[in-house]
Amino acid sequence: MQPLESIDIRFKVNTTIDKDDICFYSVLQSPFSIHGLIYENGQFRRMPEAVAKIVSPGVHWLHTNTSGGRVRFRTNSPYIAISTKMKHIGKMDHFALTGSAGFDLFYGEHNKLKFHSTFRPPYTMEDGYQSLLDLNDTGMKEIEINFPLYSEVCELYIGLQKDAAVEDATPYKIQKPVVFYGNSVTQGGCASRPGNSFPNILSRWFDFDFVNLGFSGNGKGEQTIVDYMADLDMSMFIMDYDHNSPSVEHLLETHPNMYKAIRKAHPEIPIVMMSAISAPWSLKHHYDRRDVIRKTYEGAISAGDKNVYFWDGTENFAPYADYGTVEGDHPNDCGFYGMAESLSMLFSEIIK
Repeated sequence: MQPLESIDIRFKVNTTIDKDDICFYSVLQSPFSIHGLIYENGQFRRMPEAVAKIVSPGVHWLHTNTSGGRVRFRTNSPYIAISTKMKHIGKMDHFALTGSAGFDLFYGEHNKLKFHSTFRPPYTMEDGYQSLLDLNDTGMKEIEINFPLYSEVCELYIGLQKDAAVEDATPYKIQKPVVFYGNSVTQGGCASRPGNSFPNILSRWFDFDFVNLGFSGNGKGEQTIVDYMADLDMSMFIMDYDHNSPSVEHLLETHPNMYKAIRKAHPEIPIVMMSAISAPWSLKHHYDRRDVIRKTYEGAISAGDKNVYFWDGTENFAPYADYGTVEGDHPNDCGFYGMAESLSMLFSEIIK
């Protein structure tokens, strides 16, 4: 594999990384594989811009946040570097910058990937950054780099030791993506690093590809996005948006409609209906919405659907309520691990 600069000098990466033997490669070239994202109009996106524009202004803004994005490959390089150009940097008072704007690296044997470290973004960065992680391992290994949860990425280059081998990643066991639709929790707010969002955790545990369509504050079940998702090729569908519904009445209108549209387009796939995790002082609000979701689920069961499942966020998140949130609303790493651990029991049943 040739560095792109040897073909087109405009792709040369000027680096301040102190390695004399480093070569940079665009993740858009083979054998790197991009998952959970498309590349369109000069930046990475979770869905086509033309669709995002007509869903809502919020979804249009957020669809370029790269939550769930991954680049995968195999290499024997003893170090991995990144050089990235970023259009918008997510900086918030309750969200670690390593999660909202950082990349993190997992490596090892296929389906046994272990977290190594995070490519830490400088707090003062304006349009991207560079970072290097030493692995001190010259054997062939699987690499997975997770994209930021709440920032926009226009370019990503991978730096490897010159002449290091680069190969295709081992395919996922479940290659047809799982599609997650939901709110800020689904998108990953407020994990300390991207790999700790619950969809990313479940993907590693069960070895499946996925697409994250969580839109912070903007998961409202609009017909446009329902139609778009129904056309996606998927192995499983996760509904997790009740917390963003403007009202219980709105949820009553949209939730059964979404289920029916997905089921009509995909008669055989598992559909998981999640209710929002809850803080103790907002249980009434969550119970009302949870009951709407349960009603959709029970209606599906009564109609003979044998591949639909319900996950009660108010019940399953309760053991983590004291320690599992950043500000009483969004999960921290403990909360996300608890969600993934609880959901893993359901996923084990489904995938088995």
